Order: sequence, then C-alpha cells, then structure tokens
Amino acid sequence: MSRNVTDTVIIGAGPYGLSLAAHLRAAGRSLRIFGTPMDFWSRHMPRGMRLKSEGFASDLYDSGGQFTLKAYCAGNNIPYRDIGLPVRLDTFVAYGLEFQRRYVPDLENVRVVSLSRDAAVFNINTSNGEALSARRVVVAAGILYFAHVPPVVSRLPAEMVSHSSAHSELGKFRGRRVAVLGAGASALDLAALLLEAGATVDLIARRSAIAFHDAPIEPRPFLQKLQSPRSGLGTGWRSRMCTDAPLVFHAMPRSFRFRVVERHLGPAPCWFIRDAVADRLPMHLGATITDAQAAHGRARLSFTQANLGETRIDVDHVVAATGYRVDLSRIPFINADLLQQVHSVEGTPVLSRQFESSVPGLFIIGAAAANSFGPLLRFAYGAKFAARRVASRLARS
Repeated sequence: MSRNVTDTVIIGAGPYGLSLAAHLRAAGRSLRIFGTPMDFWSRHMPRGMRLKSEGFASDLYDSGGQFTLKAYCAGNNIPYRDIGLPVRLDTFVAYGLEFQRRYVPDLENVRVVSLSRDAAVFNINTSNGEALSARRVVVAAGILYFAHVPPVVSRLPAEMVSHSSAHSELGKFRGRRVAVLGAGASALDLAALLLEAGATVDLIARRSAIAFHDAPIEPRPFLQKLQSPRSGLGTGWRSRMCTDAPLVFHAMPRSFRFRVVERHLGPAPCWFIRDAVADRLPMHLGATITDAQAAHGRARLSFTQANLGETRIDVDHVVAATGYRVDLSRIPFINADLLQQVHSVEGTPVLSRQFESSVPGLFIIGAAAANSFGPLLRFAYGAKFAARRVASRLARS
C-alpha cells in the first residue's frame, strides 16, 4: 500500500494539540492534525458545568499569545474576569472551536485507528481508510482513555455503572437515584448538576471531609501575595513552582516527581459548588465500598464508615467520578510493537526535556507527560509550555 509522507502528525485536537498546531503553522512547518476539536470538553463533561481554572488560566495558545479567552469573551459580549468569575463550559468550548477555525483551519476531523513504526517512519491509518506516513508524531490524546473506575464497582452490569466522562447530558437521570463516587471537583460538579436535572443523589467518598476551595479575593494584600503567590494552578509556592519551573521538576529524582504528581492538588471542588450541594444530598464520607452487586434491577452498594459500621443503599446507577490514571497501554491506536519500544514507568512515558519519548520522533504531551514535567501538564494551562517546547524542538529538526 502506498502512503503519503508528511513531516509531522499531531493526534488529538484538544487544548494541547491545537496549541501546538498553531505554533507549528506559525513557524511554517508541514503538519497534519487529526481529531475532533474540543471533543473531550464538549462530549465528555456535563453541560452546565463551570471550569475549575480561573479565566486567565483557561487559554489556548497561539504563538503570539493574541487570541486569549479574555479576547474571545470581549469580542462576543460574554462576561469575563481574570479571577473570580467561573468560566462556563459552553463558553470554553466555543472559544476552543473558534481558536481552531482561526489557527488550525486544516484540522482533519477523523480518528487515528493505528500508529506503528518501521525503520524510517511512523505509519498511520485513519478511520476514513487513509494510510499515511510521518517522520514525527505527537500524541496529544488527552485523558479520556485513562478514565478510572474502581474495581469493586466495575463488576456491576454495564447499564448500572459508568465513569463521569460518559455523561454530558444528565436529563436521562431525572427521577432516578444515583450514587456519585468521589470527593473532587468532578464528583461535586456532577452531583450538583444531577440535582438540578431532577435526580436523587448520594455522594460516597473515601475522604473524611470535602476540601472546597475558598472563593478568591482580589486585590490581595502585598504580604499575602508574597506568602501565597497566585499561579495558573492556584495559590501557594508549590503550585507556583509547578508552573514556573517544569524543567527543574524534570531534573528531580523519579521518586520525588511521582510523589508530587500523585499528592499535589488533590481532590478539591470549587467554592461556587458548595452552596449548590449544601444540605441537599447525603454525603457518606470516610467510606470504603466493600461490595457492589445487582439486586432486583438496581445496584446495591455496601460500604463501611468509622464508628458507623456497614451501610447498604440501592441506587439506579453508579457514576464513578474517580479521576484518571495514565497508562499508555490503554491508548487503543498505538501498535503493541511500538508501545514496547516506549520506555515507561508505571504506565507513564519517560520523556526528554522536549517531550520526546525513547522512540526517536515520537512526542507525548498532555496529562501523560505529568510524571516528567509535573502537575502543570494535568491542566489546560500547561499547553503553552508544551507547545513552545515541542515546536522549538521540531523547528530544529
């Protein structure tokens, strides 16, 4: 089979893929980019949700830094503030789509179904039957493939359990009882929106308390700014170091890097959700689910809590808002032989300072790169750093 050969292929069209493509196009590089623009945000997050990140930290990144979320909102008469006004999901999606139309107009809205490599080039097959080759490939596949459902509930029938990423429209749960698992922003956002949609909700979480963020107060006194500086990941020196020094993080020992990525910025819903859920649903905190089984057409969950013994509840559906765990083997389009050539630790790739994997010419950006560059890469705010580093590397190729 004859294959067209291109210089660079980007797989994925979320904030990371689009920002990188915008940088490469501005530099005159030959590239093709595949994927549905802003797909995860538009089809795998609940409608009506508001972003956890502040307005200034919710940009996509063209090379000149001109088309910010602030600029988009100003041009469309949408209320905006850098800090303190939550960004609506639909606004962020519309902004991302406009960014794509302006800076990546040649995006190809098809899926990549296989990625392999021979001695000279990468071979790619798409869902529309095209076969092509590329000298370099950037995987910007996002986090959808890494959705985590706890094993204890994953044994339930498929119609009774799902991950939070499976739901954008919640109207189907009206009049039904739903158990939401988790204590983070996804769990509490989903619980609030389920209540709004007319569902009855039980929240079940291992944590003994919900760590809501406090509402931001601006302007802040100088001393407070010095003690706890603001960054795109929140306030505090640890978060500021994550955003300002990812290359220093890259140089740290592996055990330190993995520990920071796992522990820093744990589950923490935003301040604006607190009132939406307060006293409106039972919260079973400090709970450990011990059993989950189908009983009389419903899901029966058994869990224990300190000093309370065992509790059982029957619900119509269980939604696991339990986050994502990076594991390259779960990306379905990467050929098994190619996957074996990628040096990885605990399922995450070991990357160079320019995001290049152990396979020459194969770059990986986004959440899968967090163990190399820190928590910054778990958020859209990291797209600027990744786009600049990778675009600079490819420009020298």
